Amino acid sequence: MITNTELENKGNLYPSKIVDYQKVVDILNFTCDNGVVLQLTVQRDSVLRFRYSTTGIFENDFSYAITKYASKGYNFLEVTEEKEHYLVITSKLKCRVGKKDLHITILDKNDFVLCEDELGFHWEESYDYGGDIVKMSKSSHDGESYYGLGDKPVHINLKGKRFENWVTDSYAFGKDSDPIYKAIPFYMGLNGSKAYGIFFDNSFRTFFDFCHERRNITSFWAQGGEMNYYFIYGPEMSEVVANYTDLTGKPHQLPPLWSLGYHQCKWSYYPESQVKEITNKFRELEIPCDAIYLDIDYMDGFRCFTWNKEYFPDPKRMVSELSEKGFKTIAIIDPGIKIDKDYNIFKEALENDYFCKRADGPYMKGKVWPGECYFPDFTNPEVREWWSGLFRELIEDIGVKGVWNDMNEPAVMEVPGKTFPDDVRHDYDGNPCSHRKAHNIYGMQMARATYQGLKKFSYPKRPFVITRAAYSGTQRYTSTWTGDNVATWEHLSIANIQVQRLAMSGYSFVGSDIGGFAEQPNGELYARWIQLGAFHPFFRTHSSGDHGNQEPWSFGKNIEQIVKKFIELRYQLLPYIYTSFWRYANEGIPMIKSLVLYDQEDIHTHYRNDEFVVGEKILVCPIAEPNAKGRRMYFPFGNWFNLWTNEMMEGGQELWVEADLDIMPVFIKEGAIIPKYPIQQYVGEKQIDQVYLDVYYKKGKEKSQLYEDSQDGYDYIKGRFSLRNFTLIGKEKSLTVQQFKAGKFITSYKTFEMKFVNLPFKIKEVELDGEKYDFKKFMKSKNVIVFPKEFSDIELIG
Repeated sequence: MITNTELENKGNLYPSKIVDYQKVVDILNFTCDNGVVLQLTVQRDSVLRFRYSTTGIFENDFSYAITKYASKGYNFLEVTEEKEHYLVITSKLKCRVGKKDLHITILDKNDFVLCEDELGFHWEESYDYGGDIVKMSKSSHDGESYYGLGDKPVHINLKGKRFENWVTDSYAFGKDSDPIYKAIPFYMGLNGSKAYGIFFDNSFRTFFDFCHERRNITSFWAQGGEMNYYFIYGPEMSEVVANYTDLTGKPHQLPPLWSLGYHQCKWSYYPESQVKEITNKFRELEIPCDAIYLDIDYMDGFRCFTWNKEYFPDPKRMVSELSEKGFKTIAIIDPGIKIDKDYNIFKEALENDYFCKRADGPYMKGKVWPGECYFPDFTNPEVREWWSGLFRELIEDIGVKGVWNDMNEPAVMEVPGKTFPDDVRHDYDGNPCSHRKAHNIYGMQMARATYQGLKKFSYPKRPFVITRAAYSGTQRYTSTWTGDNVATWEHLSIANIQVQRLAMSGYSFVGSDIGGFAEQPNGELYARWIQLGAFHPFFRTHSSGDHGNQEPWSFGKNIEQIVKKFIELRYQLLPYIYTSFWRYANEGIPMIKSLVLYDQEDIHTHYRNDEFVVGEKILVCPIAEPNAKGRRMYFPFGNWFNLWTNEMMEGGQELWVEADLDIMPVFIKEGAIIPKYPIQQYVGEKQIDQVYLDVYYKKGKEKSQLYEDSQDGYDYIKGRFSLRNFTLIGKEKSLTVQQFKAGKFITSYKTFEMKFVNLPFKIKEVELDGEKYDFKKFMKSKNVIVFPKEFSDIELIG
């Protein structure tokens, strides 16, 4: 019975007392006397799912975010009934379900309260649309901090802020702009030294409040759908991210190694002569580059899957000639299909009824680059299959190596909301709905269909797709970038934060438009942005092109040399970056770690924006203001070596670091073994005859890894990879490097050139696998020695 008082209380309704409890294996159902049902699923010992129905009837259990490969199962489960609550116990968590009102309290196994409801679940009936506006509020503990939510361009710590998740075309967005391009409804709470995550899997317009409205309350709510969220326990933040990534999906395969090289893009490189001019200049100046992009002007009247024959008379020949010089061609594809009865793609989609429709029946019509367009319903599996087939000519015949999905929020011009109206209908994989529910996943499903096409027609090579719009789980299919930014110093800082935040939200294969998309950077800003981008997983310059050129040589010889230096450093570090990607794809470990993700025990890291760790061993801090000769930066605990000078800095403090324009602060963790390749103009230009290992002495023990495979293709899935696990053991008068190798891949090189940094002794003797090694014969310079790659144990003795 709903009372007037309840209706007057802002329309909020609440669960009442539990009158029934049932357990079916790992699913616990709690029914209240006003019909509310809580379905609690024990996904894993550290992952609980909470699903609420206000009617006792649950919707079809379907989610685009959750992968079918998500881990399931637990070691221990016990449910007991106590006086005031039911107690659910796993090997890692305890969950109290209040009998009076479904109030949830989650504790660790030592009874430390991790997260508890304030009002908990409540709802408001949505008379405009039907269904409910579903809400959840939780208590915030003193000192608790919050992180995640994808690409939000705000301080790394979300406390005190409120956000909206509604995928939006946000040209020239700024600091604190919200919402923007992605909807990733996942955040982490750091309570004391223990971390947990909450993934609110609801694709409607959602909102998150982190103590903004009320000082000690966090809340999240949605304008429709179910209250359906997962609680994910760490206690390490890196474990939370890994478990969330396991739930929503790790990348389906490793990327081709070339996709981790440098990419050059502009709106637009055309005609063919300009494309050739740009690519020839890279080779002439010996600035490494692997990919060149074609924006919308390569098309015939902006029609997808067509070519402008005036600008590109023979695209197959051009793409082949670019390939001979080591350039992979990436082409843009948008969702809008021009309304044109002579256009085959349009006719085919129309005949098969593949376009989105309005509620009353007409097709959804909107203006984008080609003019008036219809839009495929990518939530229909038949449409995705059709769309994937459209890539045959582009990929298989012409030889394009990657596809860039843009405008897929979906963006529509000349309308107030910049997107589809709410009443547009979608198939939603057999769960018909309005655009209110499908909006946030539209771009994801377009990217998925594109990925399926490239995987099919690139075979036996790996696909490469980049998307602008995304929802949780999109990392399974594609890389992404942070959208249409601006050539300002503030945006350099924003790019740094966005990439860190996306990585801690399960999406590591990310970069920004280097130099800024809108407006024109000066040479100093461009150089500083390249320095940052060289350490981001996706490394691409892109600009709107209407304000001048933005290539490495566009700002004079001095800037060109600085840019070249950092692009070359990127190519040297490719084996390190690829190894980091392998860990991400296998374990869900972020490639980029904010300092708080790297060391949550150190309270000084909880509010640090600028510094981040690449992989596990490289600490980076960009210079984000003009005319800087250095900056203050915080060093996490441990000792760190300056990449450029080998000077050691002691961690746990903030220190000044010198950094003229040709330097960015980069530090290597003590004990690290950093693998490097020789500089190449593009991946695969040279056969790798020798790999360089920079070995940083440490008194004690440190582990490092080097993962390699054929750099493309799928042989690695069958065990044809090489994984070298290194253990460094440093003592006062000796240094030992042990190697354990796994995998069947035979690398092309025979030797390692090992450079030993910070040795506290002069090398007098070297033992290789227990036998004396004539190291002087193989010593290149002081502390640089060549060793055969297949060693088990190297000991340097002082």
